[in-house]
Amino acid sequence: MASPLESCWLYLITHFSEFQLATVGTFLIHESVFFLSGLPSIYFERSGLFSKYKIQKKNNTPEGREKCIVRLILYHVCVNLPVMLISYPTFRFMGLRSSLPLPHWTVIVSQIIFYFILEDFVFYWGHRILHTKWLYKHVHSVHHEYATPFGLTSEYAHPAEILFLGFATIIGPALTGPHLFTLWLWMILRVLETVEAHSGYHFPWSPSNFLPLYGGSDFHDFHHRVLYTKSGNYASTFVYMDWLFGTDQGYRKLKALEEVEGKKY
Repeated sequence: MASPLESCWLYLITHFSEFQLATVGTFLIHESVFFLSGLPSIYFERSGLFSKYKIQKKNNTPEGREKCIVRLILYHVCVNLPVMLISYPTFRFMGLRSSLPLPHWTVIVSQIIFYFILEDFVFYWGHRILHTKWLYKHVHSVHHEYATPFGLTSEYAHPAEILFLGFATIIGPALTGPHLFTLWLWMILRVLETVEAHSGYHFPWSPSNFLPLYGGSDFHDFHHRVLYTKSGNYASTFVYMDWLFGTDQGYRKLKALEEVEGKKY
């Protein structure tokens, strides 16, 4: 007897082609997860809710938030969607499939762990390259227009950067040829991770308080508020790449100073 999940999946593959699911379906899921998870931080900032957990006291202007949303929609429709449409044959060639049965949970978990590790490694080096003088000035400075990030700024970037760092996200799935279900789950988790890292809030329930080596919002917020030549904290998800290559020294010094100041009071 099919599980509820398999029944739902059977409905999808019966009523839609694999091309439709892998392109338009992926795009719609991405947009839904991204905006639903990213919009709350705008509300928190505007309303002052959870202000004691806000990492920076500075707020973005309404015009700045509006600009971000409008450009994101433009980038997603004009860059992300075409890339998904064009890349489908490549993924199909690399082994992407949508048929039943769904992969075993151990396969899904192992692949997603591999994707996170590989993405973090590739992103770290790509991000460091973007912080070289010319590339920062002409490409990466767009993402750093928001020194006080909020969830939606996670994907606010120059179109060239979207393609450049987007490679880090798709290389894992391209190498393993996953089931479409696994690809969707990976995309959802990656979106939630980057939105949280850019949220501008560090809550008691933030993942970095519970997951070893996870960077999170406090780790990445430092990267946005420091001069680009000294920012460090280049990794997307974990902290060990910056620790190994010494690009988190500024952040560590700040944390040590905050700890000393905290003990004084």
